[in-house]
Amino acid sequence: MLLRAAELRAIRDGEIDLAFRRWERPRLREGTHIRTAIGLVEVTAVEPVAAESISAGEARRAGAGTCEELIARLDRKNPDQPIYRIGLRFAGADPRVALRENADLTVDEINQIIQRLDRLDRARGEPWTRATLELIERQPETKAAELAEQTQRETAAFKRDVRKLKELGLTESLERGYRISPRGQTLLRNRRA
Repeated sequence: MLLRAAELRAIRDGEIDLAFRRWERPRLREGTHIRTAIGLVEVTAVEPVAAESISAGEARRAGAGTCEELIARLDRKNPDQPIYRIGLRFAGADPRVALRENADLTVDEINQIIQRLDRLDRARGEPWTRATLELIERQPETKAAELAEQTQRETAAFKRDVRKLKELGLTESLERGYRISPRGQTLLRNRRA
């Protein structure tokens, strides 16, 4: 579920705790944590709702001035699909931030990360993880499309790969491109030693 920057700030500040979307079927479940630019946003409820039952208070809790404004937004896309009311709350910092900043790794932790990278390489049948880390290290803040082209991969597939490395705390997404995190730098130094 896409949320605009202003909506994310309002969720973090407690000003917005609802969203409404038109979907063929629910795309989220209660308890889901969405990683966003502000941290984690938890889905507290997902339920179908009739347009006429949305109150003015609910519209304001979703960041709209009025019910009419909210319904007009919903009707711009897929007006024939059901409306879902989604409860939202700020659930704290993204745990990957603390992970990527943790550069004081023990030998066992380094070995565990290497084993995870080796599994990712074996699953693809090629040693892509180290090559991707080294590419990002050489060219920080380079657009994903440019890096993907250099690896002769589709941009979407390249981004999926970088997200796998980000899950391990090894990379960090920037406004433009990526960089190796402190944790990733420690790993690369130890692999070269």
